Amino acid sequence: MAGKRTNRRSKGLVHYIGLGLSAGLLAFVALIAALVVVVPAATGSTPYTILTTSMEPGMPPGTLIIVKPADPQTIQIGDIVTYQIRSGEPEVITHRVVQIVQSTIDGERRFITQGDNNGSPDPEIKPGQIRGVVWYAVPWIGYVNNMVNGDARGVIVPAIAILLFGYAGWMVVGAIRGRARKRRAAERAAERAELQEREARLARIAALEAEQIAQQAGYPAPQQVAAPPYDPWAPPRP
Repeated sequence: MAGKRTNRRSKGLVHYIGLGLSAGLLAFVALIAALVVVVPAATGSTPYTILTTSMEPGMPPGTLIIVKPADPQTIQIGDIVTYQIRSGEPEVITHRVVQIVQSTIDGERRFITQGDNNGSPDPEIKPGQIRGVVWYAVPWIGYVNNMVNGDARGVIVPAIAILLFGYAGWMVVGAIRGRARKRRAAERAAERAELQEREARLARIAALEAEQIAQQAGYPAPQQVAAPPYDPWAPPRP
């Protein structure tokens, strides 16, 4: 019996550890989905992935950055911006603004950027090249963003959603089944206790009836007689 209780306790501990790990994994996946897909879509921001070492150590390769649109007039020295290498083309660079200058030709505000890990600044950029200011960055998640970008997004995002909902459904069903098993076990225990109480009550009633019949027939009620003390030297009784 003690072995069964220990085994049951061990199984329960493993179950709760697995449940905690599963909940943590589910929360982690949901957080990644929110950082990569939900937040950018809700705020009009764009996720990018750092691919080079120019922004180390703060943003190593694989860092996910979320770039939020910004008015060039509000950009200040020290801001990290993402800008097009050539205006109108998709290739971008993410570097820190180290200087702001005023054009002597048209009076337009221009920006000079430099990677934190680079030894020289970049060429001067125009406001029209700027895609936005880095809002937040998450290390190593950029590779996940690369996986769910482009044509793969239409397959991976629904697959992740289906897996998450399926996992949540499995957890709910498992919890319901566990409660049902506990309820059935409690009902069976209550039935056994009720049956034992009924049998004990019937035995008491039978004993009372037997005692009454004996008294009505003139027989003395049975009495318990104490056994004589044990004497190891006494001869055996016939």
